[in-house]
Amino acid sequence: MTIINRRNAILGWGVWTVGKAQARRKAKQSLKTEDGSRGKAAAAAASALAAAGGAIWFWRRRSGGDETEK
Repeated sequence: MTIINRRNAILGWGVWTVGKAQARRKAKQSLKTEDGSRGKAAAAAASALAAAGGAIWFWRRRSGGDETEK
């Protein structure tokens, strides 16, 4: 008996599809505000902060030269 067969593949696909839908629904719910609108400004600000943090981290790693950290 093999582990990967048609029945398990279909079951796994179904679980994956339902899980993605639930995750998408939860993500939408977490972005909604009290008046029903989505917090796009907050999401944009968080994205900008993450991008700036990544750029600073990358810049500091690149400007370190050939020295190794202790």
